[in-house]
Amino acid sequence: MNAEPYDATPPGGGTAGEVLTRYLHERAAAFLRGLSLRGENEAEADALLRGSARRIGGVLHIYGPLTDPGWAEPLRAELGWLTTTLGREPQYAARLARLLDALRRLSVSVEEQEAVTVGGPPPPAPSGGGPLALGAARAGALLERQLTLARTRAHSASLQAMGSARFHALADAIAVLVSDVPLAPAAAAPAASVMPPLAAQAYRLLADAAAALPLHRAAHPYNADAVQASLGADLTADLQDAPWHQVRILLRLSRYAAEVSRPEGDAADRQRLADAATVLGRHRAAAESASAVATAARTPRIAPATAYALGVLHADQRHEVEAARFAFSRLWQPAVPGPRGQ
Repeated sequence: MNAEPYDATPPGGGTAGEVLTRYLHERAAAFLRGLSLRGENEAEADALLRGSARRIGGVLHIYGPLTDPGWAEPLRAELGWLTTTLGREPQYAARLARLLDALRRLSVSVEEQEAVTVGGPPPPAPSGGGPLALGAARAGALLERQLTLARTRAHSASLQAMGSARFHALADAIAVLVSDVPLAPAAAAPAASVMPPLAAQAYRLLADAAAALPLHRAAHPYNADAVQASLGADLTADLQDAPWHQVRILLRLSRYAAEVSRPEGDAADRQRLADAATVLGRHRAAAESASAVATAARTPRIAPATAYALGVLHADQRHEVEAARFAFSRLWQPAVPGPRGQ
């Protein structure tokens, strides 16, 4: 399962504290740039804030023994709060766009198949009178109402958070981080001796979590058993998806570990980690979209055609989940990067 691993040894000399401080200074400066951009481009600014907050929090977790725990742990908690709060609105927007596009694709596909079956030309748009086309319009309207409402609430929550004393205290802490990182005595040791074991520990957690996934079953491109199981009890799909979501989080932490200890080089190995993260990002998007469809399907007194369209859409998203698992199993099993010197 293990392939040629990436080298987690920092490229130059210096202490672990110097390497870590340099990285945290850069991320804190990016966070402050995001703050200054908010008046010009809110979406771009929030993306920069989320990315910087995730990296600072992740690195403080991975290299926790190098920092003052009384300072790092509260800061990590606040960064997690901000990342979650700012992340909800774009997630709802992307989910709605994904589901509406899928409904259009599925409607066109079904009508084209029906036209071919009767020997006629395919219709130009899903405006026919078939049950899926009719139900798709109503299902799309239902999803748009629900997800737009959720997005509006998330936007209001973001605005409230950004104006809160809690956020201003966090911004002040990040501003201090630009110039000062409270380090532990262990940070005085050479980076080459201290940082690789910490990066290796993060990778081992990832490798163990990935090894616990049903990769052998996911290696089959049409995993009908898993799709069928996801259509059972309400919690079945969530229980199936949770281990994959956990691997996605651990994969992100391993990438952050590599960013700190090897900011240059190891391009091929870091690209494999990035590709795996992209695949599991698609997995998360499809799984959460399927969950949104299931929630919409539980709306009281919906028309049968609407319920039918939502059922087709749910199955489509669960197939996307299985496709992502298949892609990850093919990417992960033959070539798994990991720190040397474990």
